[in-house]
Amino acid sequence: MPSPVEFADAHRARFESELSDLLRIPSISTLPEHRDDTRRAAHWLAEYLRSMDLPVEVIETAGYPLIYAEWLGAPGRPTLLGYGHYDVQPVDPIELWTSPPFQPAVRGGRLFARGAADDKGQILTLLAAIRAYLQTSGRLPINVKLLIEGEEESSGAGIEAYVRGHTDRLRADACLVLDSGMAAPGIPAITLGLRGIVGAEIEVSGAARDLHSGIYGGVAPNPFQALVEILTALKDKNGRILIPGFYDRVVPPPAEEKAGWERLPFDEAAFLRDEIGAPALIGEPGYGALERMWTRPTLDIHGMPGGFTGAGSKTVIPARAAAKVSMRLVADQRPDEIANVFAAHVRAVAPKSVRVEVKTRHGAPPVVISPSAPAIAAAKRALTDAFGREAVFVRMGGSVPIVSEFTGRLGLPVVVTGWSLPDANAHSPDESLDLEHFHKGIRAVMRFFEEM
Repeated sequence: MPSPVEFADAHRARFESELSDLLRIPSISTLPEHRDDTRRAAHWLAEYLRSMDLPVEVIETAGYPLIYAEWLGAPGRPTLLGYGHYDVQPVDPIELWTSPPFQPAVRGGRLFARGAADDKGQILTLLAAIRAYLQTSGRLPINVKLLIEGEEESSGAGIEAYVRGHTDRLRADACLVLDSGMAAPGIPAITLGLRGIVGAEIEVSGAARDLHSGIYGGVAPNPFQALVEILTALKDKNGRILIPGFYDRVVPPPAEEKAGWERLPFDEAAFLRDEIGAPALIGEPGYGALERMWTRPTLDIHGMPGGFTGAGSKTVIPARAAAKVSMRLVADQRPDEIANVFAAHVRAVAPKSVRVEVKTRHGAPPVVISPSAPAIAAAKRALTDAFGREAVFVRMGGSVPIVSEFTGRLGLPVVVTGWSLPDANAHSPDESLDLEHFHKGIRAVMRFFEEM
């Protein structure tokens, strides 16, 4: 009988093929036309878990199903709650993909497809590690509970409600969230901080209907002009946010943690050239690039729907204009407070000639995790062993909203890690996952089980 590690090594092609099967499902949770596809991904995962003889529940929510499974055959040993998500981001702009986003392709040792890095490739390393144990020794070193959602890229409402109503069922000693990435090729990382988020939409309306700009131009209010005035009043040219009270709760990172970032293999010039591709970086003066991405709040505009955008021209003053905005939050900012001061500021700076409505879409608080937690130490040993390089501590500029529920409501130490590279293009065209990291990730999860 092979060992679990030998099984994983012998089944590399199988695990890659299974990942490709999951990646072919276009589970874009935010687009209604992919509702059936997203549900199909949930049922694919449920069947995959059942193939390991695990008890599985497909839990219906107001949105997409949750997948719950467990193996509790190690009495007296720790219990780990594992999390991931099967939904993915939209693929636009489709013309920038080298190969079709839902036809997995291998180039240069990487697997290219939407969801390869975020988050299907991460989930499969956890499930493959479980399979390696169960199909060899027939048992795991620890107890494991799995909770996989399908709305992380849209609302997250279903899993949030479930966690709040099932704290006893989800009780564990630690949580593993595979939804992060590597510090650099070959260098594993554990994420100690996640930014929170508040999403909002500003809608500006002027006249009762679209108006001819020749006849009414000069007297009728233009909602796009008003919207631009509002947006330019949100932050200055250096990126400092101008909303009163916005920075009141911001807590700087500990000096020791910040000093550790100086030792990371981060080349700002290479980062600008290879990942950003713009003439220069932006941000508040006095903060390094990593600090601006990890521990400073932001405000970004994502889209401005409205008006005429077709070929040619249509000289009208539109009746409505809108902007989609998000704010990333850092410790100790609170989403409800930020939503309120944002809305108040927008109304205060809006021209009196238009009507303004502010809708907040979603929110999650920031998370900071102590590096001294035993689960963090166990994860660092496991990652260091699997990759042959010492694991480092980082933070992440993005948000994983459910982590705040795991830490706050369930009181769990959470290990946030993963195998995605900084240039994996998650949320962008040509998303990819390094296959060698994928296989080392399987071994890292197995070692983490043992270290737990």
